[in-house]
Amino acid sequence: MPTGHVPYSMSQLDLDMITSVPQGGNWKDIPLSVPSKRLEQIRLSGGRTTLYGRLDWNKPSFTITTYFNRPGNGTYVHPECDRMITSAEAARFQSFPDSFIFSGSKSMRTKQIGNAVPPLLAYQIAKQIREIDPKCSNMVDLFCGAGGLSLGFEWAGFNCLVANDNFKDASETYQSNFVHNDFVFGDITELSTKRKIMEILKDKEAVDIVVGGPPCQGFSNAGKRLIDDPRNKLYKEFINIVITTKPRVVLMENVEGILSMDKGKVFSEIRSDLEELGYFVEARKLNTVEYGIPQRRKRVIIIGSRDDNADLMFPSKITDITEPLTTRDAIGDLPLDPVIKIETNVKPNRPSSLYQKLMQGKTTPENFIRDLGRRN
Repeated sequence: MPTGHVPYSMSQLDLDMITSVPQGGNWKDIPLSVPSKRLEQIRLSGGRTTLYGRLDWNKPSFTITTYFNRPGNGTYVHPECDRMITSAEAARFQSFPDSFIFSGSKSMRTKQIGNAVPPLLAYQIAKQIREIDPKCSNMVDLFCGAGGLSLGFEWAGFNCLVANDNFKDASETYQSNFVHNDFVFGDITELSTKRKIMEILKDKEAVDIVVGGPPCQGFSNAGKRLIDDPRNKLYKEFINIVITTKPRVVLMENVEGILSMDKGKVFSEIRSDLEELGYFVEARKLNTVEYGIPQRRKRVIIIGSRDDNADLMFPSKITDITEPLTTRDAIGDLPLDPVIKIETNVKPNRPSSLYQKLMQGKTTPENFIRDLGRRN
């Protein structure tokens, strides 16, 4: 049963605005009589149509970001109730099952959930990697956050040798959900953290794959190879772990803009670094809505393989983009009126969709994908 089905507080002004927005609507539906300086600016500049948006039961959600608790930052208003979606509902859109418990305050959960890799997407990637390279089984998860990649890879039969992150609440979430995994909390740029990671790995089997989503903001002048830029350190530390562990496969996840950042120089730098280490590199932009996830979320997956088969390690689409899973598929079984204050387990209604069965733990990811494929 899910926890975190607790409403986020809103100002009276925000409430006045969202009550005017119909299902599937946005800021354009808010009457001029509602006084809002921000709304005045949006009207003048022509803001994104997702702002102050209300979800539509019959469509998937838009990208779940770290600001899903605020109506002015996207389409996060419940399709039927005058409230924001809860962290339990946001986790559903991200394909975290109800059994997965997020630690920390309500505000800290928005960051963990919004930054996560959807486990169901990670599972399909991991499963495809193992089909192409059956010997690939032991992983290291860097910048692991709450554990979206680890969970998906675990579903596919991978064994996480060690994970690392420096975000306290996400680290607590990871350790409470992956109790058998070794975990190192700390800044990976610090020598003590790297030593702890390598100390754990020296007593383990060989590393087959290193995964993670290192930040790449320091690459605004990537063509100049600004290795000393402090913002590059996180990416470079990811590469250093790859150099040390020599995995068969490397997987990086990032925002879609990484391919065009600085006129393509950022991705060129990443490709060059991996190719110099002997990897064949392939990158693709994936939309989660095409992989059985009721959310339009575009992300770039970069795979490097020591064998020339990286292009074969991307999973096939299982959902037609014109007939995706919907908001109702995702959260239609959860109570409309969440718990007001008390953090407690919430009993969902009987599942009415394949996705709800998966979220409630009444089917496996493998069976879900099989049955969804039959439906389509």
